[in-house]
Amino acid sequence: MGDFIHRTLGAHLRNMAEWFPVVSLTGPRQSGKSTLAKKIFPDFLYVNLEDPQTRASALEDPVSFIRNRDSHLIIDEAQYAPDLFSMIQVVSDEREEPGQYVLTGSQNFLMMKSITQSLAGRVGLLKLLPLSFWELQNSSAGMLDVDEFVLKGGYPRLHDLDIPPSVYFPSYIDTYVERDVAELLDVRNKASFRNLLTICAQNAGNLLNVASLSRDTGVSVPTIKGWLSILESSYLTFTIHPYHTNTKKRLTKAPKLYFYDTGILCHLLKIETVSQLIDSPFFGAIFENLIVAETMKRHLGVGKQPEIYFYRDDSKREIDLLDFTYSDKRQAIEIKSSRTYHDKYAKHLSAVCDELGIDQDNRFVVARVDSSYRAKDCKVVAARDWLMIVTF
Repeated sequence: MGDFIHRTLGAHLRNMAEWFPVVSLTGPRQSGKSTLAKKIFPDFLYVNLEDPQTRASALEDPVSFIRNRDSHLIIDEAQYAPDLFSMIQVVSDEREEPGQYVLTGSQNFLMMKSITQSLAGRVGLLKLLPLSFWELQNSSAGMLDVDEFVLKGGYPRLHDLDIPPSVYFPSYIDTYVERDVAELLDVRNKASFRNLLTICAQNAGNLLNVASLSRDTGVSVPTIKGWLSILESSYLTFTIHPYHTNTKKRLTKAPKLYFYDTGILCHLLKIETVSQLIDSPFFGAIFENLIVAETMKRHLGVGKQPEIYFYRDDSKREIDLLDFTYSDKRQAIEIKSSRTYHDKYAKHLSAVCDELGIDQDNRFVVARVDSSYRAKDCKVVAARDWLMIVTF
């Protein structure tokens, strides 16, 4: 593996710096934000607020911290010094030119709070998730195995240094809880928060039931809601909502819960080998999580905000994924972990897609079949083929 894995977001990051004075690049810890920023902007000065001395300087004298540095500046983990954002606004307005500052952060809630208070209208917003299957395959000499990718996930360091997931993820989660989350939690609640992580993993791909999570963890509903917000803002989990139309059918209102990275998901489920993965009662949900998360990465990689949903109505008709990101190419996708396609997998696609106005060429069943082909009611797409679709 080379020193730098090509990221699809790189081109759009460069473009944003030509349009905005400030660019914000958020994403989970260790997703490659600082590596990408330094690669795209090699002439920018780089400072990291994880460094205690640098952070102290930024907190004590934000005016000098910004004034005494060139305008071409990358500030890593910028959320740790919120007063910098006001000075960045002042200085960037004075200079009136694009491409002055790149701000990275792994706590989106804190970043967005500072941005909306000080930099609204001046900042281009981008998200960098862990490596997609396409990015990793594009940087690999051999052919990646989909099931191996599910197990290992996409965190760059894990691939750069070939760290075993069983070594990498415990350290990652310890760092996440102790550094990113600790100040937002009562010390007594760290164990309960870790327990919530595991229970969320067991419910990946299912409807989010906050009351059930409260019962299972012994933590109040308001606290669970706050913790789920932390998980989302630090890019461990996300939800997708049911698609609502103006039809008379009663549709599900609860969102579905997913993890951004299947490697973390497998670790939390104590799955350490491909054979354990395939034999796991959670395998269907994990595979669905993979396809949904990778579809999101595809859009975010070109700076597009994903518009994805699922469908479920009171007639028990379900479709796992509706991708309406491009209005002229609305897609419906059923996701099956089976290696054999059966016509019953597409039983709801025809009727629901007819009602939603999704044409025949955009009805898919993604499965672990050996190759893609056209079936009677849909296109059957091999998982690998779906993961190798990229939008430029």
